[in-house]
Amino acid sequence: MVTAEARSAAGREVNSRIENYRNLSCAERLEQAVAAAGLADADRALLAQPGGLPLTLANGMIENVVGTFELPLGIATNFTVNGKDYLIPMAVEEPSVVAAASYMARIARGSGGFRTSSDRPIMRAQVQLLGLSDPEGARHKLLAAQAEIVAAANAKDKVLVSLGGGCQGIEVHVFPQTPRGPIVVMHLLVDVRDAMGANTVNTMAETVAPIVERITGGTVRLRILSNLADLRLARASVTIPEAALATKEFSGRRMIDGMLDAYTFAAIDPYRATTHNKGIMNGIDPVVVATGNDWRAIEAGAHAYAARSGRYTSLTTWEEDRDGNLVGSIEMPMALGLVGGATKTHPLAQWALRLLGVTSAQELAEVTVAVGLAQNMAALRALATEGIQRGHMALHARNIAIVAGAEGAEIEAIAAELARTHDVRVDRARELLAQRRKG
Repeated sequence: MVTAEARSAAGREVNSRIENYRNLSCAERLEQAVAAAGLADADRALLAQPGGLPLTLANGMIENVVGTFELPLGIATNFTVNGKDYLIPMAVEEPSVVAAASYMARIARGSGGFRTSSDRPIMRAQVQLLGLSDPEGARHKLLAAQAEIVAAANAKDKVLVSLGGGCQGIEVHVFPQTPRGPIVVMHLLVDVRDAMGANTVNTMAETVAPIVERITGGTVRLRILSNLADLRLARASVTIPEAALATKEFSGRRMIDGMLDAYTFAAIDPYRATTHNKGIMNGIDPVVVATGNDWRAIEAGAHAYAARSGRYTSLTTWEEDRDGNLVGSIEMPMALGLVGGATKTHPLAQWALRLLGVTSAQELAEVTVAVGLAQNMAALRALATEGIQRGHMALHARNIAIVAGAEGAEIEAIAAELARTHDVRVDRARELLAQRRKG
């Protein structure tokens, strides 16, 4: 279901290229973002003061609430996806993530930005069957009764069906030998439209369980969704010319060679792939969190998908095309929603969706994987040249200055000196702070 706000956002023109954005004050950044996205005064007011989630709402979202816990909410700029500009909300505590994504998006926009596509929002609900002496026979019985099972599932959510979604069919998987005897698992394949879909598919699985038992003579145990949403994939790709990667220290050719070497390391070695994919999730998780979606589900699905061949490997692929351009791509499960859960109850999640201006869960998924690809590109670029710490520690210097006791204008001054000397340590920050305060 597309909200009136989303329909209004769909017709707006957004320019994600905001000059000098990082050097503005927090208030100025908010003002620029609200203006660039064409948001209302109420959206400006929502973030003008901390505490965007009232305690009364928080108390209704989870149990035993004692307060709220805030994360920094930043905006990545420069993103162009399928010819459309986006301002990207990112809720994250780690320095350098927002800056890295923004910088890579700026490089990418010079060659057309990111291109994306996605599958229909099909989720799987699993129904586990035990106590069967003829598991293959049970499989055939279930497949023969597919129409009855699908009809029963869809009768449980007529609104979803009216929107073009609903249960589309079933799959049946047989595990003939397990420590608990033969197990048959039936999958309901459900188009959940603009929802993440957990509640929908879980309800459908519970609804059809008695029918499954009657048809097979077995006993149903678990009735639960799978977060390996391998029928709900989102893809993004980017093409970067050699010249766009050149710096004062490194030629574009050196950059491409180094990035391909770094990618190959992740492709062949699961130890490297784990950190490589963590870097991808550095970009994806903050968008998922900011929009009120389930980042644990996205993480679980991502890592399971990365190991689908039986060996854990990179979620991205980097290649060189016939013209010498660097070409990056990503494909992964992306079960995101615009309706239900925190996306509808958290005021700042709603704000983030209005900033993005997406009108469907598929569009949100595509933009999100583009951010993951940008983050991966930034990490490979740094690793292949000066190393990951140079840029990261320069941005981390502000945190170190705060830990050392710096306040107000002292924070930027101390951080700048730490970064200049590449000596980002708390004890060094304390020395600089003491010197500054002595006059």
